[in-house]
Amino acid sequence: MALQNHIIDVAGVRVGHAQDGKLASGVTVVLFDRPATAGVDIRGGGPGTRETDLLDPARTVDAIDAIVLAGGSAFGLDAASGVQAALREQGRGFAVREARVPIVPGAILFDLLNGGDKSWGRYPVYRELGYDATKAAGKNGALGSVGAGLGCATVNFKGGIGSASARSSGGITVGAIVAVNAVGSVTVGNGPHFWAGPFEHGREFGGLGFPAQMPPEAHLPRMKGGAMENTTLAVVATDAALSKARCQRLAVMAQDGMARAIFPVHTPYDGDAVFAAATGTRPLTDPAFEMAELGALAACVLARAIARGVYEATALPFPGAQPAWKDRFGG
Repeated sequence: MALQNHIIDVAGVRVGHAQDGKLASGVTVVLFDRPATAGVDIRGGGPGTRETDLLDPARTVDAIDAIVLAGGSAFGLDAASGVQAALREQGRGFAVREARVPIVPGAILFDLLNGGDKSWGRYPVYRELGYDATKAAGKNGALGSVGAGLGCATVNFKGGIGSASARSSGGITVGAIVAVNAVGSVTVGNGPHFWAGPFEHGREFGGLGFPAQMPPEAHLPRMKGGAMENTTLAVVATDAALSKARCQRLAVMAQDGMARAIFPVHTPYDGDAVFAAATGTRPLTDPAFEMAELGALAACVLARAIARGVYEATALPFPGAQPAWKDRFGG
């Protein structure tokens, strides 16, 4: 079956988005048809996370039901409660005798100063957005300014949701989805070229490759004026059968994709995090070799997904809103 170039190419993985245009923020849920093994690697200096400790290979819980990416900074951590509520209605969760507790790790990004109306009253809206995103989950290939990507920004262009996928030599599928809200730049200097250009498939983010000559300003780190307003969040998924330890290794290797696509990255001002999940339908026959190949592919698909998140984004409809890449360079 041909790939759709999206994390939904991984069997057993669905995606849901919910957003509020007035708020200029949203939530993205990666939902697994059956509990998936997972790990995480966090490298940003200012992370905001929920239920990531239990992904340690030494922890008791072996599998998770969903992963949630949310805007709203620390307020967005409420989104996981909404996801839990929707999954509890379906009877899903970690069983403790007759009780069931849906396991929903998540992470948040900062989008509180993007022009949206954040006067939500006593309680943040993210719990309801998490619930709605879970109810909407399906084979949703939407990219750009949707879900957690609605309020995203980079140093020079609007950020958003990106995704990409690939298959290994043995037929194992690897996909990534990412909310790009980096402190740095996804493009080379002030031009249209993406740092991820050498890894592009076809014209998925314009087909421009690298510039013929590197502009002198390209190697000077550029960062948002409000340096705390950041974080790039990603989920890498595969249909391979992996242990929690191998999922963690996959997340570690996938982080190289951030370094290939964002400059600078993993700064004290970011909360950059990569989750890795395995649905377990394809056993490994040569674990050491296949893990090396899957990690390399994960880094590549994540780099491509980051570029697509910026390429597909549209500007927010507020005065002085950050331009989208296509506003300057077209489609």
